[in-house]
Amino acid sequence: MTLSIQTKLLLACSLLTLVSCGDQGGDFGRPLEQRTEAVELVLLEDGRPDPAVLAEEQTVRRGNGEEPETLDPQQALGVPASHILRDLFEGLTAESADGDVIPGAALRWNISRDARTYTFYLHRDLVWSNGDPLTAEDFVYSLRRALNMETASSAARMLLPIQNAREVLAGELPVEELGISLLDEFTMQIVLTGPTPYFLGLLASPVAFPVNRKNIEQFGDRFSKGDQLVSNGPYVLKEWKPRVSIELRKNLNYREADQVIVNKVVYIPTEDRSTEVKQFRANELDWTNEVPNNQFKWLQKHYPNELVVSPWMGSYFLGFNLTQEPFIDNPSLRMALILSIDREIITEKVTQFGEMPSFALVPPGIDGYVPFSPEYADWSQEERDHEARKLYEQAGYSEENPLRIEIRYNTSDNNKKIVLAIASMWKQVLGVNATLVNEEFRVFLQNREQKVITQVFRAGWISDYNDPYSFLEMFRSEHGRNDYGYSNSTFDALLDEVGTERVRARRERLMFEAERVLMTDHVIVPVFTYVTKRLVNPRLKGWQNNVMDHHPTRYMFMLKSRTDPSPDEAK
Repeated sequence: MTLSIQTKLLLACSLLTLVSCGDQGGDFGRPLEQRTEAVELVLLEDGRPDPAVLAEEQTVRRGNGEEPETLDPQQALGVPASHILRDLFEGLTAESADGDVIPGAALRWNISRDARTYTFYLHRDLVWSNGDPLTAEDFVYSLRRALNMETASSAARMLLPIQNAREVLAGELPVEELGISLLDEFTMQIVLTGPTPYFLGLLASPVAFPVNRKNIEQFGDRFSKGDQLVSNGPYVLKEWKPRVSIELRKNLNYREADQVIVNKVVYIPTEDRSTEVKQFRANELDWTNEVPNNQFKWLQKHYPNELVVSPWMGSYFLGFNLTQEPFIDNPSLRMALILSIDREIITEKVTQFGEMPSFALVPPGIDGYVPFSPEYADWSQEERDHEARKLYEQAGYSEENPLRIEIRYNTSDNNKKIVLAIASMWKQVLGVNATLVNEEFRVFLQNREQKVITQVFRAGWISDYNDPYSFLEMFRSEHGRNDYGYSNSTFDALLDEVGTERVRARRERLMFEAERVLMTDHVIVPVFTYVTKRLVNPRLKGWQNNVMDHHPTRYMFMLKSRTDPSPDEAK
């Protein structure tokens, strides 16, 4: 069976109808002339904003996607929790507004000649938000806690470059055997198993943040639930109303509190992107987590100054459960599904925000690394569809005996539109009968991890640090985030070599080969590389686009509106 041009057009048109792409009728917002405008930004010689242009109320309301499961840095998973934790805590290293790694709680550090031993020298005047002194011992305790098998989450595997971390996480060695030592009150040392170029960036991730030992001993698992949480970052947790808001207030004990302008941050969880846009237009949000794909053209036309689109270091894909039928030991079927997706239709007609069609795992733009590109990436879609039908038949399926599968995805309008488009393509090209299963985020993650009922599931990865290894490591055998059940000794051995290779060019070749092995095994269905797409209040300044999409509130500030009264008028 081959698809004619008319059939291809019919597929595109049906997708347009299914995902509601394109402009929508009706009035979606206030007239442009009624929208408040920011005063002109004036900077002082030190680069900080002139107080005269700052709004009197320094509050930022940020949309944040799904409700975080926890604000325990060593337990938290997912991007929404990470955004909040980067405001609440500070690691040995931190990130600048543009995403570069800078000193955090550590004033400076030394790296040994073999690139395996890091010595960190902390600021000597650090305190917790409750006023207690913060010392190097707190970081030693927290890193050991992160890798303790009794408390560790899957995020702990990010710390495996630390000497003996793998054995500690497996329960084979006590946490005291970790390659972490306290030299004095303000100095600590970390020894790695091998050179790890991204290690400083990794220490700016939540799993490496410090936690207050007394706070945990007093409240146990509840220590991160309310205003009793003790933190060391620019903000403290004031109130958490589940599924309503998470409010943070400026931490007056933060080491650079005098540099922090925003006094209050309110994170608002919203899984419905259309609702989030309505909140923005009603002045209830200053920053949306995302915007609906089907409103892009309308937003582009009516909110050109508020709509911000930027490249993002992440990949969107689907995953196969390789431990269950029908995908276990069936590479032909997996490859057929991979080939029969028209990624250009998805990015041009469904997502519509500049996403790039993807045929690999690692997105482009990571420090010069060139991702693996399979042969079929250069084929036309007609050629891919033709090969897909051959492989589908080889796998034992046909029009008379169609594949019947479930595609699971976490609640999101955009996710629904994307998987609906993919299911339609599989139906049109191969005759696959796919049922969509929408699940709340926590349930979705549990089902993925258990690998019992999942078949195909929405997946993706946003890098925690600027290195391809962040994408590759979660496919290692027995990795906590390996929800695919993938196990390949060659792939694992390549990652082991990556962990010890000091020469950058050789290390990149090893990662390229590992990605080639993974993609040849047809573990995932690459779809596109991410861009961030949000509405930002023009009065909100101080943030910068960066591929990590990390935007700590400590760098932000609100400008006055042109309609704000002058001091004399206010009197």
